[in-house]
Amino acid sequence: MRRPSVLRGRPRARWVVAAALWGPGAALAQQPAATPAALEQLERAYADFNDAAGAVSLIDSDPARYHAYGGRSRSSWQHEYVARRAQLVTGLAQLPLTGLAAADARAIEVMRAAVDESEAEPHSLAPVGHCRDATHADKLLPLQEALYGCFTELANSLHFEHGTVTRVAAFDLLTSIPEPERRRALFLAFVPLWRALNGDDGAASPYRRMIRMAAAAAPRDGSPIDAAARTLGVASTDVAQWLERILDTWRRVSGAAQVEPWDYRYQGGAAERELGAAIPRAALRQLNDWYYLDLGLDLAGADVLFDLDPRSGKAPLAYTDYVRRGRLADGHWQPTLVRISASYGRGGLGQLNELVHESGHAAHMLALRTRPAFMDLGDPLFYEAFADVPSWSVYEPAWQQKYLGRSAPEAASLRALYSAVMLDAAWALFDLRMLRRPEADPNAVWTDITSRYLHVIPHPELAWWAVRVQLVDKPGYMVNYGLGAVITADIRARIAAQLGPFAAGDPRWYGWIAAHVLASGEEHPTAQLLREFLGRPVTPDALLAQLQRVAARD
Repeated sequence: MRRPSVLRGRPRARWVVAAALWGPGAALAQQPAATPAALEQLERAYADFNDAAGAVSLIDSDPARYHAYGGRSRSSWQHEYVARRAQLVTGLAQLPLTGLAAADARAIEVMRAAVDESEAEPHSLAPVGHCRDATHADKLLPLQEALYGCFTELANSLHFEHGTVTRVAAFDLLTSIPEPERRRALFLAFVPLWRALNGDDGAASPYRRMIRMAAAAAPRDGSPIDAAARTLGVASTDVAQWLERILDTWRRVSGAAQVEPWDYRYQGGAAERELGAAIPRAALRQLNDWYYLDLGLDLAGADVLFDLDPRSGKAPLAYTDYVRRGRLADGHWQPTLVRISASYGRGGLGQLNELVHESGHAAHMLALRTRPAFMDLGDPLFYEAFADVPSWSVYEPAWQQKYLGRSAPEAASLRALYSAVMLDAAWALFDLRMLRRPEADPNAVWTDITSRYLHVIPHPELAWWAVRVQLVDKPGYMVNYGLGAVITADIRARIAAQLGPFAAGDPRWYGWIAAHVLASGEEHPTAQLLREFLGRPVTPDALLAQLQRVAARD
């Protein structure tokens, strides 16, 4: 998960990308034309604003390690953030959108939107709320912060047998524990989290109060559902239809056997059981970095900062974001700095897939080479989808054979990938339905979706939908995973047709995809960028074809 407006890193790095794209003296992807001096000044302030937010976020992410950044304290960086934001709020409001070059007008539009979405104080993914406050918080933001705190306090210390496991480790164990009764016991270890989020599933539960507030705010603040529709170039009403079509295809190709919810991951986990031992915790970074090096990107050489060990108080979700965004300084490119945060107590195929996904965000950020206004990744639906373009490869036998020295049967690998993708699609549809009908019973909504499309035996007494942080942190965001798979499959198919297969690496890959899709950042609307790359609008056809592979090989 890549979160906007959260920056990470350290001050030392070097730019690493294929020489074919960025040779010595190469021009910027978007060299600004002659722009008004006021706009140039505001773009510098915008870069400073983003860097200040990144410094605060880095310090907050691990205060025991980072007492300061770049020789400056947190309070100094916070003062910088507040001052630059005030400068941008005033200055951008005074700039006209008429009489400028199209790129300059676009730059003003992008910066205005980003500053409008920012807060008066810098913030990070470090938890600020407390779970106990979820029972009485009566405003949206404090309630969401409290629910986020529930994940921090409860989800990373689930009591199972004679110890505790993290939420991510529990998902992995559910694919591999052979005894059904032990899988059920681990599944039910989530009950304290579910109760904290949804109480007794009554109308006054913390989640149900939160989703009503979020739905009321969506027309004013904008919904991720509507944003995703714009990225795809479809009506908002079509989003649900696309998700239902995808899930119904899975219903038809995945077999009719009914499964208990605690057995769903095990049913799709044969590849994990076969290969998990070949991916110990200590090998996650090595395998991840090796694959990206074979794709043409040296993550270690780019000084990407990895923070992968579990610890108390750490953000309860995996994410990637900037420390500092690249920019021209004294005629030279100051490189982008990136940090990846996750909590891996175990190895395994699922954890590796997530790490390759997060590193896909890092690759995207490092590929940007543009003016300050455009130094971001575009729409969430696009950047979440792009991060899966390389990460899906770990489920391909060619990848497994090269990097692990062995491979699972293709049928098992495909089922492992797409059973997880379909969970994301189910959560996306759940998120969408709850935002549209916030008075609905979330347990009933989730039960209807999972029993209809995933063949899961109904358990409406359990709030087992409540294991994804995004559902409480930013309702509607799950659509970027559920529908992101459409874009992922489309981009992978286009790359394979234009460049060739890349599951086992291709040193041309990174330079090619950076030049064709990534380098210009937000210079163009994401929907336009995708249409130009694909040669047509996005369609679900490539994903539906991939799902048919499951039926063909079972």
